Amino acid sequence: MTKPATILDYSRRIDRVVEHIGAHLDEPLDLARLAEVACFSPYHFHRIYRAFTGETAADTLRRLRLHRAAGELVRSSGEVAAIARRAGYGSVEAFTRAFRQAYGTPPAAYRTRGGLVLPAPAIDETESTMNDVTIRDLDPIRVAAISHRGPYTEIGTAFARLSAWAAGRGLLGPNTRAFGVAYDDPGTVPAAELRSEACLMVGPEVEGEGDVYIREIPGGRHAVLLHKGPYAELHRSYRRLYRDWFPANGFVPADRPAVEEYLNDCRTLPPEEWLTEIRIPLA
Repeated sequence: MTKPATILDYSRRIDRVVEHIGAHLDEPLDLARLAEVACFSPYHFHRIYRAFTGETAADTLRRLRLHRAAGELVRSSGEVAAIARRAGYGSVEAFTRAFRQAYGTPPAAYRTRGGLVLPAPAIDETESTMNDVTIRDLDPIRVAAISHRGPYTEIGTAFARLSAWAAGRGLLGPNTRAFGVAYDDPGTVPAAELRSEACLMVGPEVEGEGDVYIREIPGGRHAVLLHKGPYAELHRSYRRLYRDWFPANGFVPADRPAVEEYLNDCRTLPPEEWLTEIRIPLA
């Protein structure tokens, strides 16, 4: 097997592992089973996985569980103890330590900041002006994509799979651009039925394979807002756009889904520093 073919084969195996982890977030991490899924020797699986993903399998599981927990904290009224157990922690104290380390604040404070258990804040003059929204003419973007069905806060599995696929083809680098496309309103569509896509920008020479397909994100005029903070709090910026900015400025969204561009690496930076550009197409 030639070297390029070997790299592609490795990336396919790692993709299977990431998909398996995402589908079994509520189960204990069985490294022997993951090595079996990848068809790698258990002695070498850990190093191969880390070489392709930049983190250990345990890191991936922990990150995806905490990301899901962050979404549950701000989108549900479930007890913190139950969310902690679902995230794999035997006590609220252990969960609090892990969550604080990842998100910079304890779960209870994070929930309060999310505001979903409080009355909606009154619209003030500063927020309704939203001078940070810009109108931009954007070029079409050719992307490789993987579909995700379920809560938007769990799309991390699709991105991890897509990254493994891209790494095996030499497509990941400092200039790689990542996008998310959300097709449904989480306020009206059940969480399990939400449709979205994880996307990476690719050149014209790249072809899809298996679950990865090639599509174009349309260009045109967009309202653009920069969101800083955890992905679980993106709904707050969307609320500001639809509740405040569109009515105040007389624009109408086009009949196309919103697009998010993730401007930095959520694996290496704390959540309070994550940057997401929200792009709403205009009619």
